[in-house]
Amino acid sequence: MSWTIERAPGRPVRRTDVNRLAVPLRLSLKDGHATDTELVLTLAEAEHLHAALCRALDGEPSPPAAPDCRQSVQASPGAAHIIGRA
Repeated sequence: MSWTIERAPGRPVRRTDVNRLAVPLRLSLKDGHATDTELVLTLAEAEHLHAALCRALDGEPSPPAAPDCRQSVQASPGAAHIIGRA
Protein backbone atom coordinates (compact mmCIF):
# COMPACT_ATOMS: atom_id res chain seq x y z
CA MET A 1 0.00 0.00 0.00
CA SER A 2 1.49 3.35 -1.07
CA TRP A 3 0.27 6.72 0.25
CA THR A 4 0.84 10.29 -0.84
CA ILE A 5 0.16 13.31 1.34
CA GLU A 6 -0.21 16.81 -0.05
CA ARG A 7 -1.91 20.11 0.70
CA ALA A 8 -5.63 19.87 -0.05
CA PRO A 9 -6.24 22.01 -3.15
CA GLY A 10 -8.26 25.18 -2.69
CA ARG A 11 -8.40 24.96 1.12
CA PRO A 12 -6.49 27.63 3.06
CA VAL A 13 -4.75 27.23 6.38
CA ARG A 14 -7.21 28.45 9.01
CA ARG A 15 -7.34 29.31 12.68
CA THR A 16 -9.65 27.03 14.68
CA ASP A 17 -12.11 28.13 17.34
CA VAL A 18 -9.64 26.98 20.04
CA ASN A 19 -6.80 29.16 18.67
CA ARG A 20 -4.92 26.46 16.79
CA LEU A 21 -3.93 26.34 13.13
CA ALA A 22 -5.43 23.73 10.82
CA VAL A 23 -3.48 22.78 7.69
CA PRO A 24 -5.75 20.98 5.19
CA LEU A 25 -4.18 17.81 3.78
CA ARG A 26 -5.19 15.21 1.20
CA LEU A 27 -4.17 11.58 1.77
CA SER A 28 -4.30 9.40 -1.33
CA LEU A 29 -3.75 5.71 -1.92
CA LYS A 30 -1.91 4.63 -5.05
CA ASP A 31 -5.20 3.22 -6.39
CA GLY A 32 -6.68 6.74 -6.43
CA HIS A 33 -8.82 6.65 -3.26
CA ALA A 34 -8.35 9.98 -1.44
CA THR A 35 -9.56 11.59 1.75
CA ASP A 36 -9.12 15.08 3.15
CA THR A 37 -8.08 15.77 6.73
CA GLU A 38 -6.29 18.48 8.70
CA LEU A 39 -3.02 18.73 10.57
CA VAL A 40 -3.95 20.76 13.67
CA LEU A 41 -1.09 22.60 15.36
CA THR A 42 -0.79 24.75 18.46
CA LEU A 43 0.60 28.21 17.76
CA ALA A 44 3.96 27.10 19.22
CA GLU A 45 4.00 23.99 16.97
CA ALA A 46 3.17 26.17 13.96
CA GLU A 47 6.08 28.50 14.83
CA HIS A 48 8.44 25.52 15.08
CA LEU A 49 7.22 24.20 11.71
CA HIS A 50 7.62 27.66 10.18
CA ALA A 51 11.21 27.87 11.48
CA ALA A 52 12.01 24.35 10.20
CA LEU A 53 10.62 25.21 6.75
CA CYS A 54 12.64 28.44 6.67
CA ARG A 55 15.81 26.50 7.52
CA ALA A 56 15.03 23.87 4.86
CA LEU A 57 14.44 26.60 2.24
CA ASP A 58 17.56 28.58 3.19
CA GLY A 59 19.60 29.38 0.12
CA GLU A 60 16.84 28.47 -2.33
CA PRO A 61 15.48 31.27 -4.54
CA SER A 62 11.83 32.11 -4.01
CA PRO A 63 9.47 31.25 -6.88
CA PRO A 64 7.93 34.33 -8.54
CA ALA A 65 4.44 33.62 -7.11
CA ALA A 66 5.65 33.00 -3.54
CA PRO A 67 4.27 35.38 -0.91
CA ASP A 68 6.75 37.36 1.16
CA CYS A 69 6.19 35.99 4.65
CA ARG A 70 8.12 38.88 6.16
CA GLN A 71 5.43 41.38 5.21
CA SER A 72 2.72 42.07 7.75
CA VAL A 73 -0.49 40.12 7.15
CA GLN A 74 -2.49 42.12 9.67
CA ALA A 75 -5.42 44.07 8.24
CA SER A 76 -5.78 46.04 11.47
CA PRO A 77 -4.17 45.92 14.91
CA GLY A 78 -5.04 42.67 16.68
CA ALA A 79 -6.63 41.07 13.62
CA ALA A 80 -4.16 38.60 12.12
CA HIS A 81 -5.08 36.83 8.89
CA ILE A 82 -3.40 33.82 7.30
CA ILE A 83 -2.89 34.24 3.58
CA GLY A 84 -1.28 32.29 0.75
CA ARG A 85 -0.27 28.65 0.47
CA ALA A 86 2.30 26.78 2.44
